[in-house]
Amino acid sequence: MSAKVRFAALALLAAVVAPVVPAMAQQSAPQGERRGPPNAGGAERPAQAAPAPATLTPLPADNATTHTLRLSEGRTLEFTATAGTIRLTNQESGAPVADMAYIAFQLPGADKARRPVTFAMNGGPGYASAWLNLGAMGPWRLPMDPEGARPSAPPVTQPNAETWLPFTDLVFLDPAGTGYSRVLGGDDARKALWSVNGDLDSLATTIRRWSEANGRTASPKFIAGESYGGFRAPKIAHRLQVDQGVGVAGLVLVSPVFDFSRTQSRGGVLEHVARLPSYAAAQRMRRGPLSRADMSDVEAYARGDFLADLMRGVKDEAALARLTERVTSLTGLPEDVVRRRAGRIPMEAYMEEIRRSERQVVSMYDADVPGIDPSPFGGGPDAQDQMRLGLHAPITQAMVGLYRNELNWIVPNGRYFFQSEQAGRQWDWGNRTRQEATRDFASAMALDPAMRTLIAHGLTDLVTPYFETQMVLDQTPTLGDPSRIRFEVYSGGHMFYSREDSRRQFRDDARALIEGAGK
Repeated sequence: MSAKVRFAALALLAAVVAPVVPAMAQQSAPQGERRGPPNAGGAERPAQAAPAPATLTPLPADNATTHTLRLSEGRTLEFTATAGTIRLTNQESGAPVADMAYIAFQLPGADKARRPVTFAMNGGPGYASAWLNLGAMGPWRLPMDPEGARPSAPPVTQPNAETWLPFTDLVFLDPAGTGYSRVLGGDDARKALWSVNGDLDSLATTIRRWSEANGRTASPKFIAGESYGGFRAPKIAHRLQVDQGVGVAGLVLVSPVFDFSRTQSRGGVLEHVARLPSYAAAQRMRRGPLSRADMSDVEAYARGDFLADLMRGVKDEAALARLTERVTSLTGLPEDVVRRRAGRIPMEAYMEEIRRSERQVVSMYDADVPGIDPSPFGGGPDAQDQMRLGLHAPITQAMVGLYRNELNWIVPNGRYFFQSEQAGRQWDWGNRTRQEATRDFASAMALDPAMRTLIAHGLTDLVTPYFETQMVLDQTPTLGDPSRIRFEVYSGGHMFYSREDSRRQFRDDARALIEGAGK
């Protein structure tokens, strides 16, 4: 596989400890006066922040709008939407560090002390929160089915019948440098914010500040994170608990990575065990609908005879013969490819070979979605990832249109960064091979026996394979009532919610989590 594709696979996951962002000021200070009831819930009125650098056009003041959507079966949904920012400043000097942009959707008239609120973010690092906003949770949805994963697809949204608004308010957060969020403190602030600890501190502070400024300190709070956002979420929850003084009722982890040591151990035995069920799922999905229950035989083989034969090593001819026969049968790869790889199929090799005869390359984000290989006779696939990059243009323009046409929040001469490649390139990973979220997850869940978690994966995701998370959970001690942790696997890939049935099931499972929290 090309270095370019390998870099993309790693850059879109990760996380690692790095320099801590300068201490964030405790007083809420978004740019411009916050609209809505002053001092709601006893929150402190925001103070005027220091002016942004002269080279930047100031972001608009926070703006609230009201909306009524007609959903399916004659249902209507009335809600308020607020687009705005929260300014983070250095606690010691008062210098601006970042303007953190958010979009909040809330039901009017609800009891704020009882009404849940969910803070959602995507991953990368370097992505804004548009995937979850327009793909799964928000009131407007952009079709993201595989057939529409192309740059020229119309960026036209529609009412989202599966929105989570009926059972939780939603706040979509864009990390510094993504969406319309801005780094204001120069190179030092950028270096701090684009690191694992700095990123976590800035997002935890933003959640606390938004809650205090909007009278939501008593609200049940949930954190939803996708991909690297799923790595962030347990760590943010733990920091909120022990550092910021904010309780978290539950987590929704979407296609998460718990432990990056596997990603960095390329070709390791456990990496092959983790990905085999997803390879087999993609092969079986070509024959018809598939559920996780249909994968029980593959999972048993992966953790049993497959692992045992891998451990026998490449010099054991009998083990190699068994691996070649079974892996060929399960994956649909050519037998000579499996034999040449000794039954050990790296992700890039699978992507390159599984549809070579059709001159196609499958998406690492959904192995059931192929794309045209522009260099089918080269040394490796040179295709851009169809399921991820094919949707960049329509999602970007749909978000620009949402801000302008629905939220009336227009940034003059500003660019919306759906993905910040600069943040991805400059991210300070520290020692990535030691980065994991399992301890923060266990610590947060152990500290609060009422906290609940939904973990959601797609069957054909190669970037964060579902069986890898199962392997992590198998090694995690029981944290009180086992029902507190729910693990669901849906049809589809990394963005499984692009498929209608999976999106509906995901919504129902999230509702059960949120409505059941604390009971």
